[in-house]
Amino acid sequence: MPDAYICEALRTPRGKGRAGGGLASIKPVQMVAGLLAELQARAGFAPEAVDDIVLGCVSPVGEQGGPMGRTAALLNGWDMAAPGMQVNRFCASGLEAINLAAQKVRSGWENLVIAGGVESMSRVPMFSDGGAWQFDPEISTATDYVPQGISADLIATLGGMSRDDLDAFSARSHQNAARAWANGHFARSVVPVRDQLGLSVLERDENIRGNATVESLRALAPVFDGIGRGGYDHVALGRYPEVLLIRHDHTAGNSSAIVDGAALVLVASGEQAEASGLTPRARILGTGLCASEPVIMLTGPAEAARRALNAAGLTFDDIDLFEVNEAFASVPLHFMAETGVPLEKVNIDGGAIAMGHPLGATGAMLTGTLLDALERTGGRYGLVTMCIGAGMGSATVIERV
Repeated sequence: MPDAYICEALRTPRGKGRAGGGLASIKPVQMVAGLLAELQARAGFAPEAVDDIVLGCVSPVGEQGGPMGRTAALLNGWDMAAPGMQVNRFCASGLEAINLAAQKVRSGWENLVIAGGVESMSRVPMFSDGGAWQFDPEISTATDYVPQGISADLIATLGGMSRDDLDAFSARSHQNAARAWANGHFARSVVPVRDQLGLSVLERDENIRGNATVESLRALAPVFDGIGRGGYDHVALGRYPEVLLIRHDHTAGNSSAIVDGAALVLVASGEQAEASGLTPRARILGTGLCASEPVIMLTGPAEAARRALNAAGLTFDDIDLFEVNEAFASVPLHFMAETGVPLEKVNIDGGAIAMGHPLGATGAMLTGTLLDALERTGGRYGLVTMCIGAGMGSATVIERV
């Protein structure tokens, strides 16, 4: 089978996902169109060489409905080129888009695929799609549904994680992200977002608080204790009777921020890269998916990573750097406890707690961040892994070339 290479990876800054946020005035399809234009300008491929545009989106309704990649291509004048499709695997949608692109290329049936994701959480609020799992009382009751925050608190309780443990990891995320920006670690990949007049509306991630400390985060109140007492704790404890009481220690400060953003990754076969004058930056070695227990929900990253590593013929010890999505602080802490991966290899440039989690775009953002970090540090192998709603996990292994 042909190899699947990453030839370029770009993203927008992350804007606060509310009215008045840096990207709230920009339509999601416009974010994608801007990245497509920059991707073509940098890589120099012909639009007609693009076999598909695969975009992840978690709330694909309203302005985010339909295959936005195709609409963005039309906006850029790619009338007779680049079809598009949209995928939804909850928070891993952007990573799933990249994995699908790699599988398309490795099949030999397609040669050049643009993959990534987009989410405008200010314009299309989370849960706008009204899925049955969360919002149909009959279905929710039958499947023991609980919100993810309850699951995150359950993981922390079972794992013996203290509030200070969660806040310390979160402060590190902010400090690492602030340091990364100060040292230019995102300079290559982050593309400023411009309005229709060509004026820049956002150039940097706007949620980072570089002065965050355990002490400052300790002042924030828990978020999920009210809904826990309202009945969801009872549901969770029905699956985990060994837990007498769920400690609700996740706050707005140690959970991922709600933001807007988009990201794209250019995936090509070696033959197409040569024909289009592209320079491969990394090779996609393996992907992994898993289904995990749906009440605790967020423990899938470790098993998904094992499966991706098995596909790549590697072990955890072979991996130089990891990107573990910071949906909640307990998620990467659980991943490290489960796998033995040391903290110094994980999210070295910060993560979603500091910069935000634009749902459908995050997996593609993490892939670009990982690739930049491997190139900067001289590492060879990297792994991205993400927890997913309803008890799933996804992972991708790349090799810098």
